[in-house]
Amino acid sequence: MGKTLQMGAKSLKSLREAAAGCRRCDLYKYATQTVFGEGAAHAALLFVGEQPGDSEDKAGRPFVGPAGTLLRNAMAEAGIDPAKTYITNAVKHFKFVVRGKRRIHSKPRIIEIKACRPWLEAEIERVRPKLVVALGATAAQSLLGSEFRLTKMRRRVVPSAFGPPVVATVHPSSILRAPGSDARHAELTAFIGDLRHIAGLIA
Repeated sequence: MGKTLQMGAKSLKSLREAAAGCRRCDLYKYATQTVFGEGAAHAALLFVGEQPGDSEDKAGRPFVGPAGTLLRNAMAEAGIDPAKTYITNAVKHFKFVVRGKRRIHSKPRIIEIKACRPWLEAEIERVRPKLVVALGATAAQSLLGSEFRLTKMRRRVVPSAFGPPVVATVHPSSILRAPGSDARHAELTAFIGDLRHIAGLIA
C-alpha cells in the first residue's frame, strides 16, 4: 500500500488536514471542500457511505443532511450509539450535476473511487474497527470489489483484504427515495433490522 501505510501512521486529525488538499482526481475542482470522516477514534463500527451530498459539501462534515438524520435515528432505534461510531465516505468530494439552481448527486466513477481509496484505507487502519458497515452498493463495491451484489449479500459478513470484515446494508438515502409512505416505512423497518443485526455481531 506504500503511501497509504505512511498515511495510516498519522492521527485522524493529521489525515483530515492532509486530505483537505487532495488532488488525486478532478472532483476537488468543483466541490466546495473535502469531506473527511469523523467520529470516535477507536470505534467498534465504522460506517462507509458513497460520497458527501450537497449539505455535507457545504458543511464539510459527513452525513449531516436528511440521510444522516435518518441514519442516526435508525442507529439509536437499533441500540447503536452514534457517538461511538466512525462515519465516512468512499469518495471525499461531492460529485454533482447542476439542474437549475440545484446541485444533484452524480454517481462517482471507478477512477474517482480508486483515487480516494488510500484515504479510506488509512481511516480504517487508524480506527481499527471490529466491523466495517458499507451503506449502499457503491460503498460495498469500493471495499469488496465490483462483483459484490448488495441484493444477494445484504447482512452477510464478508472478509476483507484490509483487516476488519465488512457487512453491507442499504444507503439511508435510498429509504428517503422510496415511493410512498408505506414503502418508506417498510424500508426503514428493514434497515433498522439490519442495524440491530450488526449491533449483535459486535456485542
